[in-house]
Amino acid sequence: MRIGLFIGTMGAADTLQGQVRQSVEAESDGFDSFWTAQVAGVDALTLLALCGGATRAIELGTAVVPTYPRHPMALAQQALTAQAAAGGRLLLGIGLSHRPVVEERWGMSFRAPARHMDEYLTILQSLLSSGSVDFRGEHFSVSGEIARIADSPPSVCVAALAPRMLRMAGERSDGTITWMVGPRALETHVVPRITSASEDAGRPAPRVCVGLPICVTDDPQAGFEAASAYFHRYGSLPSYRRMLDIEGVESPAEVAIVGDEGEVESRLHALSDAGATDFLASIFPTGADAAASVARTRALLQDLVGRV
Repeated sequence: MRIGLFIGTMGAADTLQGQVRQSVEAESDGFDSFWTAQVAGVDALTLLALCGGATRAIELGTAVVPTYPRHPMALAQQALTAQAAAGGRLLLGIGLSHRPVVEERWGMSFRAPARHMDEYLTILQSLLSSGSVDFRGEHFSVSGEIARIADSPPSVCVAALAPRMLRMAGERSDGTITWMVGPRALETHVVPRITSASEDAGRPAPRVCVGLPICVTDDPQAGFEAASAYFHRYGSLPSYRRMLDIEGVESPAEVAIVGDEGEVESRLHALSDAGATDFLASIFPTGADAAASVARTRALLQDLVGRV
């Protein structure tokens, strides 16, 4: 299982230049990948384009860019630009986001989200692979061409948790990216569905990129309480709530990876055994010395690269 650092929200630098430095440090420390989300801060693909110019080998991924605010033609242009800047190292993770965000924050309709993604992915993949598209659908009608500035298209993964979305991801993309999904839900729900879909479509085995909060600490109760404070809101979003129910837990803090070095290593092996191909570490601190807490977690992850 490959190990990457998810810039997330914990320990992120205050400046754009600081975030680019994080990618350079992640590469220097031997991590397989560096990830960022499209949330309320910097633009994810712009950041990764800058990271691509500052690094040489590390994979750079979005986890994820929401589809609703960006027309697929605009996203294809931006992704190809970032792919060129990164020398072919971009993984473009896309996702629907959530009804409250789409309808209340952006003022858009969340009607038929799976159909929206079906059409969006068709248009996006056509533009990324050939530079042209001619499509008429329920949500989109797009006809046109773009210049393919990159020599090859980026890898595309679809954030998928529901059965229909997992089948779509397996049949038509390179894999999926999950958040708040533990080993039981991976093994019984996510991995079998996406793997079967990929096999049926004659595609290579899918990537299953698993993002979770992580903290190495000798005080697991304090770590659990910190995870509860940082991540409790995810338990109220229906898609994550279903995964937590499959996992058999009440709180997002219960799927956070918390414990001493031995416990954390054991839980990472459990994710690998459940079918995770990539671990996206969202490091969060606990205790009085936040910097030392983050450094301890990072040191263990660095040591485990190539060994889980």
